[in-house]
Amino acid sequence: MLNQIYAFKQRMSQEFLAGKRVPVTSLLVPSHQVVSEKTVDKDGYRSIIIALGQAKKMTTKKSLLGFLKSKELNFTPKRIKEIKPGQDETARGLLQIEKIVTPNSLITVSAKSKGKGFAGVVKRWGFRGGPRTHGQSDRQRTPGSIGRGTTPGRILPGKKMPGRMGGANIATRNLQVIAYDPATGILKVKGAVPGPTNAFVTIKVTKLA
Repeated sequence: MLNQIYAFKQRMSQEFLAGKRVPVTSLLVPSHQVVSEKTVDKDGYRSIIIALGQAKKMTTKKSLLGFLKSKELNFTPKRIKEIKPGQDETARGLLQIEKIVTPNSLITVSAKSKGKGFAGVVKRWGFRGGPRTHGQSDRQRTPGSIGRGTTPGRILPGKKMPGRMGGANIATRNLQVIAYDPATGILKVKGAVPGPTNAFVTIKVTKLA
């Protein structure tokens, strides 16, 4: 069975499970329609091409419209993605999400984290900063010394310094599936998921319940 689906992050809330309050993230899982398949003989590898959800035609790129026309599809999806199936595994039509993600399963959710912009070392790496006294009135949030002098005479690679923070691909592992509602497409996950609201996330099932 396929072990990967896609969703859009909605919001965070909380629920009471077995008398304990736990954080819950709601993910909107669009329809997964299998539209094509790549083979080893023709493409060099096996994969299943999936159309996600439905979007307005006016906001769709012409390259995607050409692909949809070649596959004789009568709807415009939000995204087109590929999923690598297992050995001797095939899929047709609409994927049944409730059979892929079951309650109490463990999943890995990958998404692009929120961008924080250019950040200093205190915010980016958690540095303590310099002393507030002894004549250092303007050194509260500086990194301090960043290396030695003549030897090696350079800044070593990997040094923690100011720079762009966030906006990176993050994978959160071992999140527990609480429930999935096929009618609304809402998947509830225990814990936090990277990315802002409406972020596009990849879900991989690592352990079935």
